[in-house]
Amino acid sequence: MSEFIAYLPEVFELFGTVNIRKMFGGYGVYHDGWMFALVADDTLYLKADAENARFFEEQGLAPFEYQREGKMMKMSYYQAPAEFMEDREQADLWARRSYDAARRAQCNRRKAKAPTAKKVN
Repeated sequence: MSEFIAYLPEVFELFGTVNIRKMFGGYGVYHDGWMFALVADDTLYLKADAENARFFEEQGLAPFEYQREGKMMKMSYYQAPAEFMEDREQADLWARRSYDAARRAQCNRRKAKAPTAKKVN
């Protein structure tokens, strides 16, 4: 585990306890069972959706991309702002936005998978 990964629980101390799990050559960052961030090459990316993506875009923060079968794939995570690592209040604010995005995404998946009611005549 890198020093960067080991430092993350301190970064998120105002937000709450985080669990970090190794996955796919990087790490997933979880709070209360919800993955709200990921780390790839010692870069932190936070979960984004239609409600919070503008905060990342306004600061010109890059989305997480990776190459798969010769194609660039984008995920719904954006690079965390630079001041995030040293400003615990900013870390808390951004983490909460991303945590909420992770919860909304899961809720939307459940709604999409729910069986539709059949009309009975």
